[in-house]
Amino acid sequence: MAPKCQSSLPPQPKKQRQPPAPKPEKAVTSLDLPKGEKEQQEAIEHIDEVQNEIDRLNEQASEEILKVEQKYNKLRQPFFQKRSELIAKIPNFGVTTFVNYPQVSALLGEEDEEALHYLTRVEVTEFEDIKSGYRIDFYFDENPYLGVPWWKKKKKEFHLNDSGDPSSKSTEIKWKSGKDLTKRSSQTQNKASRKRQHEEPESFFTWFTDHADAGADELGEVIKDDIWPNPLQYYLVPDMDDEEGEGEEEDDDDEEEEGLEDIDEEGDEDEGEEDDDEGEEGEEDEGEDD
Repeated sequence: MAPKCQSSLPPQPKKQRQPPAPKPEKAVTSLDLPKGEKEQQEAIEHIDEVQNEIDRLNEQASEEILKVEQKYNKLRQPFFQKRSELIAKIPNFGVTTFVNYPQVSALLGEEDEEALHYLTRVEVTEFEDIKSGYRIDFYFDENPYLGVPWWKKKKKEFHLNDSGDPSSKSTEIKWKSGKDLTKRSSQTQNKASRKRQHEEPESFFTWFTDHADAGADELGEVIKDDIWPNPLQYYLVPDMDDEEGEGEEEDDDDEEEEGLEDIDEEGDEDEGEEDDDEGEEGEEDEGEDD
């Protein structure tokens, strides 16, 4: 018999049997809960469904509102233009409006106010889709602060990029020599102005060139949402205060007159009482003589 040929392959180890996979735990459903908890769970699920419908309608409403805003923004433009032309005829309209608005006034130093006396008008333009941002344009007459031709128009823009992050940019300000209000020198300030500078934040023009945190730029929002829609109401604030002051003075005068009348009446009553006392004393004296 021929010898058996031995295989050159190493012997294969026996396969070990894998332990059975653990059975997945049974998910807890509302059917497994007690009756009270079951009703509560079902109510929560229904609330979530209803809320999804509300959110869907809110998104739809936002789209419709955006279309309406875009429509009326275009319709407002001729009136904004006409208003700007009329405002340009009133000296110091812009600086007066800013000074009368507390949040803007807080940024204005003495030199800021002097520079803003050359501000002829401010315009706000929202971008076509509105949600992506807006631009604020500042128009100046020729002045001793801003260099030519940069005094004509300055602008600051606010943008939302595709990811929703806000950013801003502005035209560069070219200052005339020694007139950079963002770099005030204490050597050129007298004691009163130094004290005021210590109490005030940085220059208004520092805000104009600050792009560090566009999302927290409240001043831009104030100009766009509060001042720009109706600047006349802030320009007329002092006149309104004067009228209120006159009314208060008239009330004070009326109160003083009423007070004087009360004093006169009290004086008459006192005199009457004194006369009565004198009469009684006279009668007593006559009785004693008898």
